[in-house]
Amino acid sequence: MAIFLIFALNTLVWVGINASRILFSLYALNLGATSAGVGGIMAMFYVFPLLLSWPIGVLSDRFGTRWFLAGATAAGVCGMLIPYLAPSLWSLYVAAGMLGLTLAFNSVMGQNLVGVLSKPQERTRNFTNYSLTGSISIFAGPLFAGFAIDTIGYPLTCLAIAVLFLLGVALLAVWGKVLPRSQRRVKPGGSLLHTLMDRRLWRMLSLSSLSQLGNDLFQTFLPIYAHGIGLTASVIGSLLSALAVASFGVRLAMLRLIALMGEHKLMAIAFYLGAGAFMLVPLSHGAGTLAVLAFVFGMAQGCTQPLTMILMFSSAEEGHAGEAVGLRMTVNNAARILGPAAFGAIGAVTGLSAVFWINGTLMAIGGRLSAPKKGRKHSSL
Repeated sequence: MAIFLIFALNTLVWVGINASRILFSLYALNLGATSAGVGGIMAMFYVFPLLLSWPIGVLSDRFGTRWFLAGATAAGVCGMLIPYLAPSLWSLYVAAGMLGLTLAFNSVMGQNLVGVLSKPQERTRNFTNYSLTGSISIFAGPLFAGFAIDTIGYPLTCLAIAVLFLLGVALLAVWGKVLPRSQRRVKPGGSLLHTLMDRRLWRMLSLSSLSQLGNDLFQTFLPIYAHGIGLTASVIGSLLSALAVASFGVRLAMLRLIALMGEHKLMAIAFYLGAGAFMLVPLSHGAGTLAVLAFVFGMAQGCTQPLTMILMFSSAEEGHAGEAVGLRMTVNNAARILGPAAFGAIGAVTGLSAVFWINGTLMAIGGRLSAPKKGRKHSSL
């Protein structure tokens, strides 16, 4: 029951987050924002995840999660009401920051709970299923936002997304008691200091941050590019939903792919596919071609994100898995908060083509870092 509650909550929260990201991007453009302004709003989603992920990981190891998760999800409700009641660019900045609280608690505590509630032989399967809920939300969120914007307009779409977060609060209020109250076996002190000496940990942190940065920038700047070539909000939402379909499909086959190739080779191939998709976007001028590239990129991200999540949890000391997840989220969000703002500025100066080509290069670097070393064995998952 507890693991299914986490899956349901993750689906609701991430549908809301992904819908709000495309909503805020297009709403900001409608209000006259530049690409740099849109990038700044997207960066606000990750201020609190950057500052709080590691402390949240400690809380997740030591205390119950029910009311932390309920309060953070309620912050999502309040965040979506702000641009509904006071539509402006500044309200979008504030709302994105509040949704960042929801994102921080749900991401760290959700991932840690999946690991804690899973037996070792079930962990890979449960993390894969957890990532599938994310794929569902990547599909449903942009599609929901795109059609809602075209049908009822921007303010009412904010209200509709607030209802999704409210459903998450209701789930936790009714069934949250099944979640573990605390992990009494946690040893005080120790932290991850000696784990940080592990070169494999830093390698995984680098790959995880590159994967997340690429995913966020693709979803941030593809709508801007598509808007610039005259595509409607519903078509843009459909493009990002094609990404989600691919991500969902590849995650269904994740266990078989890992057994066939090993995690490192699979991750390298995925990064190279992502690099190719980034590079080709500026050369594409139709919805059909962009849908294919979004699908290819979705396949890539469908592999890299679950693999880095599983490997980070597995490398953590007993009783400090939440801290490991929090560390991963902290590093990811450092890239996420700097990335949209920095690349938004680059796009304003040089045009969007440079943004896609630079990110394609970064993804190719990720592929090189992921490549199996000579003599490395197959998957250790």
